[in-house]
Amino acid sequence: MPINVELLSRICKEPGAPGFETRIRNVVLEELEGLADDVRVDAIGNVIALKRGKSSKMKSMAAAHMDEIGFIVTHIDPDGFLRFHPLGGFDPKTLTSQRVIVHGRRDLIGVMGSKPVHIMSPEERNKPPKLDDYFIDLGLKRSEVEKLVSVGDSITRERALVEMGDCVNVKSLDNRASVFLLIETLRALKKSRRKPAYDFYGVFTVQEEVGLRGAQASALEIQPDFSFGLDTTIAFDTPGAKPQEQCTRLGEGVAIKIMDSSVICDQRMVEFMKTVADEKKIEWQPEILRAGGTDTASLQRMTPGGSIAGAVSLPTRHIHQVIEMCNKHDIAEAIKLLAACLCGLDQCDWKL
Repeated sequence: MPINVELLSRICKEPGAPGFETRIRNVVLEELEGLADDVRVDAIGNVIALKRGKSSKMKSMAAAHMDEIGFIVTHIDPDGFLRFHPLGGFDPKTLTSQRVIVHGRRDLIGVMGSKPVHIMSPEERNKPPKLDDYFIDLGLKRSEVEKLVSVGDSITRERALVEMGDCVNVKSLDNRASVFLLIETLRALKKSRRKPAYDFYGVFTVQEEVGLRGAQASALEIQPDFSFGLDTTIAFDTPGAKPQEQCTRLGEGVAIKIMDSSVICDQRMVEFMKTVADEKKIEWQPEILRAGGTDTASLQRMTPGGSIAGAVSLPTRHIHQVIEMCNKHDIAEAIKLLAACLCGLDQCDWKL
């Protein structure tokens, strides 16, 4: 099943650092027109799309976070260079020679600068870089920068989507690939005229990269009986990787999460997802992520008594860089799996 690469590219391109999701939220709202029975935005900024199911006795929920790792301007120095604070987790070495977009009064292209290697001492050359070694150069004098940029403005990374063989490569596939997955699942349900087993809340959450904050708020309100986190995961299937380190591999199907550092998925849900995938001939692989967490943790815990939670994960190479890579086949299989699971929740005995 081919995927709509043009839509995925648009979703990845829109900026949305944690707490600054307005522009990507507007794209999501536009794409949701006609795909759900009700769409609204809550106080924290989550987009909640309700698709009524065959039964309202229970509720199901899936969450895909809209925010991407980024930065916030903290200082403008006398020469017009910007200092910044990260919003989300960064490996400092990935910032070298990168372009960014500063979202001031208008969008401005900047570059990440640091001390040239030619004038580093031997000690400096041998030390790993730190975030505070970097500054942002806008190519403007301070007087011009101050007209356009203020402390508190957000910054996102700059990199357009390209297709590479069977893959797509772009910044922010974490987690715009799952935003795309959730939209396309709702589109697939509408096109096939299938109804979810139970009322389904598709939630596009905010501020995941700084602590799963949007998912916490939405789960507290919706209180789902069944829930699915939607996110990327590590595909360390590259040279030098040991088999036990790989987590997942590109091109071998959607990943079904067993655990990460924030959640152990409900084993009833894991077995249900595996069974659905096998019955529908959906290619899948297991995922155990030793570090890192997703909205799944909030969906599982932030409701009285907890919810029966699992996760649909998209294998991704080069994660938290500007060259994140997913396989188009894996994304297509994820759409099929989520849609099938939502429609089959009433076909399982959920007793412990």
